[in-house]
Amino acid sequence: MNPLVAPEAHARPHRTALSVNVNKIALLRNTRHIGIPDVVKLSRQALEAGAQGITVHPRPDARHIRTQDVHDLHALMQQWPEAEYNIEGNPFHNLMGFVRALRPHQVTFVPDSEDQFTSDHGWRFPEDAARLQPLIDEARALGVRVSLFMDPLPDQMAAARATGAERVELYTEAYASAHGTPQGAAMLARYTAAAEAALAAGLEINAGHDLNRDNLTEFLRAVPGVLEVSIGHALIADALELGLTETIRDYQRCIQNAFARPA
Repeated sequence: MNPLVAPEAHARPHRTALSVNVNKIALLRNTRHIGIPDVVKLSRQALEAGAQGITVHPRPDARHIRTQDVHDLHALMQQWPEAEYNIEGNPFHNLMGFVRALRPHQVTFVPDSEDQFTSDHGWRFPEDAARLQPLIDEARALGVRVSLFMDPLPDQMAAARATGAERVELYTEAYASAHGTPQGAAMLARYTAAAEAALAAGLEINAGHDLNRDNLTEFLRAVPGVLEVSIGHALIADALELGLTETIRDYQRCIQNAFARPA
């Protein structure tokens, strides 16, 4: 644990936690066979800089995060009991093996295909309910919080809650694409409405995909109840310019600005 990071920085009940998705670090490492950049070392650095969690999305083809990474990061997280380990992926592929073996704090079910370039849509109800139900029940019986990757559709939230899921992760690519355009305000309103519906249904809220330093503060100001954002691609790209420690601190400033009281 970094003694320079105050304990209350990790225990903020009223602010959004930052979980760093380290897939792109692993993707760069996998282009050579010499073990650098070191995923565990840089994950530790992110936590020392003030991140409240680490996210991985191990796909079946191991294009970035590999099985050994998932286990090595689990070992790292034992040294950070105040931080959260979030493993995401398709529960009908390779995800449940990690859930059963490691029992992470949170598992995020994502409906991506094995060869999908990146996650690009959420679950649908009632279509996906029956097949998801036993896996949600199993994860929760293991003491693992379940979050469902969802599009910003208010009418889907009660059905997501009915499966037993405790959280939804709002898929934010549409917001990020519209940010700064004439369609931006209307798109942001869709996420506000989806979050309000989720909260009304008894769900907690995460968010992620293409959030960055330019759009994060506005999103958090408008969308109620976001407990966690998972950010990878933009954050790792920023780290190439700013360094990882300063990048984490800058994202935390974005979050702090969203919760700052108006002057």
